Amino acid sequence: MITSIGYGKHNVTLYRTYATPLAVSSIPESPYTGTSNVLFAVDVNLNVLGDHFKPAYTEGDNRMVIATDSMKNFILKKGLDYTGATLEGFLAFLGREFITNYPEVDHIVVSGSQQPFAAMPVADGHSADGHSADGYSEVLFSRSHNDYGYAELEMRKEDDGEIYVADHMCGRLQLQLIKVTGSSFVSFVRDDYTTLPEHQDRPLFIYLDMFYEYQDINAILGDDTSHYIASEQVRDLAGAVFHEFNSKSIQHLVHEMGTRLLARFPQLISVSFDAQNRLWDTAFISEENEKVKAYCDPRPPYGNITLTMIQDS
Repeated sequence: MITSIGYGKHNVTLYRTYATPLAVSSIPESPYTGTSNVLFAVDVNLNVLGDHFKPAYTEGDNRMVIATDSMKNFILKKGLDYTGATLEGFLAFLGREFITNYPEVDHIVVSGSQQPFAAMPVADGHSADGHSADGYSEVLFSRSHNDYGYAELEMRKEDDGEIYVADHMCGRLQLQLIKVTGSSFVSFVRDDYTTLPEHQDRPLFIYLDMFYEYQDINAILGDDTSHYIASEQVRDLAGAVFHEFNSKSIQHLVHEMGTRLLARFPQLISVSFDAQNRLWDTAFISEENEKVKAYCDPRPPYGNITLTMIQDS
């Protein structure tokens, strides 16, 4: 018995040049106020769902099937047509256009991951063609393999033809943050299975994914970015908390991050965290100065911590 049907095209990487610049309101915890979008790069997954495609599975009847290669070409062409400035706006535009173009489709999930590129610093503030911005090239970029923004939209079509966003999730993924002092872990359960020592002060290295949802989906759908939250600001605020806060555990740390995020951005309805403890193993300690230590990567497995918080009503 078939209970659900879906198929699509994944990892369609779009590199769009000269998209609309993004400007957002500043916050105290972040220097980020926008980007030129000279290079707008995103990796897209598009999935269509629904029983319309059941005959392709049960009978080999492909008359309703949209080739995934066509989906890839559609994504790339619509990347050229997009006039907005945000990842979420592009996904909403893409989803709306796709459902409109293919009447047999009434339910899709489309997601995107930023492909970060950073402007290269240019000596004396000049690039090769004479164009520069604050000492950084406007035409030369370096690929980054650090954290990146993420968004996922579920979109549906009503019987009257109206297309709407049924659900959404935004995020900042794959942060890797190390704080060399100012964290502790003590007074936890000790029994016959406990070998971990207590640490009044320890370095703390975490892998962190952060997700968040808006109270009003319209904050990410239109050209008005006055209530839009850049994932770079979410990252920077989390970093500011990590820097300032003397945490008693990773649980303690992510709760403080969530509290600060919901207070800073009242337009959010929820925030979620998925963190791993990648605390380094201590290899050697200097005999002259106990602060000077040599560490190495830990062996798996790794501790995992999750948390979801919602905005007070």
